[in-house]
Amino acid sequence: MSTTDPSSPPGGERLDQSSRDWLAVEAEPEFQELRRRLRNFVFPVTGLFLGWYLLYVLLATYASDFMAVPVFGNINIGLLFGLLQFVSTFAITAWYVRFADQRFDPLAAKVRAGIEGEK
Repeated sequence: MSTTDPSSPPGGERLDQSSRDWLAVEAEPEFQELRRRLRNFVFPVTGLFLGWYLLYVLLATYASDFMAVPVFGNINIGLLFGLLQFVSTFAITAWYVRFADQRFDPLAAKVRAGIEGEK
């Protein structure tokens, strides 16, 4: 086994035929578009959610007087923000499901069909 073989990865292990096929699939424009669509959704939404969560933690830590302001009865702003963490998680999940159904799954099915030889 030669490390100069073009089908050998840097570790020197020879790629089998199916591995070369996956590398070809990964290089296809449709697959690249699929990855781009996923990343364009996941990274910004993850950043927004983490920012929202960090805001909650920072307010709870450094603005405890603000978080203790009663809204009605024993319910205060801190409790509402905490519950909104759950609401935002479910909202993001629903948003992703809708996104995947409309923008991700049709392209994924096309890529899958190409992999399975149904083009």
